[in-house]
Amino acid sequence: MSEQKAKPSYVLSVFGNKCPRCRQGYIFQSRNPYEFKGSRYIKMEKNCPVCGQPTEIEVGFYYGTSYVSYALTVAFSVTTFVAWWVLIGFSIDDNRIFYWLALNAAMLVLLQPIFMRLSRTLWLSWFVKYDPDWETNKIRQPERIIKEQMGNW
Repeated sequence: MSEQKAKPSYVLSVFGNKCPRCRQGYIFQSRNPYEFKGSRYIKMEKNCPVCGQPTEIEVGFYYGTSYVSYALTVAFSVTTFVAWWVLIGFSIDDNRIFYWLALNAAMLVLLQPIFMRLSRTLWLSWFVKYDPDWETNKIRQPERIIKEQMGNW
């Protein structure tokens, strides 16, 4: 009877910024989303350090993450709005809504590096599927890569 490895969690791998193919390697050069020195918080590995999966599938691949990031920030804002409404409430007689707006805007700015990383990891995971046999299966080569155009986005 062979021992079967447990499938790593999709949610934990996305929140951990791990490769969607093996769910083990980190796709960003720095694990700290607030390491602004040298812009390391945004720099991604060219390939997963564990399985070798390319992180840029085609030229301009990450343009679509703007939509994902937008959806994440809207969901965050709706969540903070509902929480503020339930816990503190809104009134036309005072400025509580402006306090929520200021707090929400500050939190969105502070959480931007996390939202950016999360949107990139989610976007990549929608196009690269988990492979339980990644150690033996070959990497699917991207179809629309023009080597000369890499990094032009």
